[in-house]
Amino acid sequence: MTYPADGPETTPADVVDDPAEDTATVVTEFVDDEARERALRAGLEDFELDDSDRLLLSDEWDDDGFAPAEHALPVLAVVGRPNVGKSTLVNRILGRREAVVEDTPGVTRDRVSYPAEWSGRHFTLVDTGGWEVDVAGIESKVAEQAEVAISLADAVVFVVDAQVGATASDERVVELLRRSGKPVVLCANKVDGPAGEADAAYLWALGLGEPRPVSALHGRGTGDLLDAVLDALPEHSAHGTLRPEGPRRVALVGRPNVGKSSLLNKIAGSQRVVVDEVAGTTRDPVDELVEIKGIPYWFVDTAGIRRRVHQTSGADFYASLRTQAAIEKAEVSVVLVDASVPLTEQDTRVISQVVDSGRALVIAYNKWDLMDEDRRPYLEREIERDLVQVTWAPRVNVSARTGWHTDKLVRALETSLESWDTRIPTGRLNGFLGELVAAHPHPVRGGKQPRILFATQASTRPPRFVLFATGFIEAGYRRFIERRLRETFGFEGSPISISVRVREKRRRR
Repeated sequence: MTYPADGPETTPADVVDDPAEDTATVVTEFVDDEARERALRAGLEDFELDDSDRLLLSDEWDDDGFAPAEHALPVLAVVGRPNVGKSTLVNRILGRREAVVEDTPGVTRDRVSYPAEWSGRHFTLVDTGGWEVDVAGIESKVAEQAEVAISLADAVVFVVDAQVGATASDERVVELLRRSGKPVVLCANKVDGPAGEADAAYLWALGLGEPRPVSALHGRGTGDLLDAVLDALPEHSAHGTLRPEGPRRVALVGRPNVGKSSLLNKIAGSQRVVVDEVAGTTRDPVDELVEIKGIPYWFVDTAGIRRRVHQTSGADFYASLRTQAAIEKAEVSVVLVDASVPLTEQDTRVISQVVDSGRALVIAYNKWDLMDEDRRPYLEREIERDLVQVTWAPRVNVSARTGWHTDKLVRALETSLESWDTRIPTGRLNGFLGELVAAHPHPVRGGKQPRILFATQASTRPPRFVLFATGFIEAGYRRFIERRLRETFGFEGSPISISVRVREKRRRR
């Protein structure tokens, strides 16, 4: 409550609200909404309704929940030098194509975790980039992530190309594994038939025990390999983390080289993913559980979305598909935009991709700390013009390099997720629409004016509204309703879907 700045002295009796009066007002409004809803529902019985209409009107819908894990799952890391088939083996164990695979070395760069299961036992499978010695640049960062994966694993599958045999790099990896003290299962990959098993036998010389001949591409021998893995994995993990109840999934998306991986590293407080000036460093979506102000979030770093997916090929093409899947699995997407360059068509396409997927949206302008003070007011006006179609999305100016304003990013996430989960009571919704239509009726078209009979919110995540009407509601009028819904109920950061079901009056017999 605000107090007047000037005028007569205000007494406490003037400013203190009467609680009994407020309660009576709320109860009256609630009764009015309930009565309006019952009357409108009764009026719908005069119109032709099908089974889907009646199911929708029954309000029997629910939102997806989250089930916490009972205990921390043991962690299995898959390591080896580049191009020995680690990601192919990961996909074979998972039974689906999750990891990006291409017949060139260096496709996988980050350590990527997947939930896996074999013979009723569940564990966490970690794919890693190729480990090499005496490398520099991005390859050295990839090798560092592989070493971190070994240190955080309960057991390791060491993959060697049986056709090539043990190389100097393989022997260096063996030394690293021995120092780690972790149980190791030796996988002799690319053994496509009985003739290749002789090549696998030479790997006994590595001193890691029996080499398991496997063809990750065709699936040969993977069952025996996984049986050996289960023997090596402990019942209780010493390194796995227990998933807390109900963490929200946040996808970091944007075009290549806008700072998604840098932002995740800054929020996580560690070098979780590989960062390099080369565009397109990230290939596979990387999940990281981060606790912010006591609240856990799953942050998902994704590959940059390029100009045209169908114009890409190889690893970049499959990385784009994984990014789309990551957006659809997430609850809210943070679209990173480079503040140092004008908004591009590529940025607009990424935003549209998130909205079309029905995810909550936050727009983060990265590298804002690099902008000149005189340039910022003009940039603000440019942003308002460029983002006119998504003015409802919260916008945050951040610096992934320094962590500047990342706390504001968390508040924007909370706002968008709250809007994404919002449901309006049916009586309140119909009362709002009744007043809106009375003040601004639908235009007359062809001598007819469609009438809205009833409205209900069919679901949340995202909020979806269904209007029962006597005729077609134009797109422009639906946008008008959406705009007024946002003005009245908020929905900041969440897309809204409004669909119309045209129903004719029941014929009298």
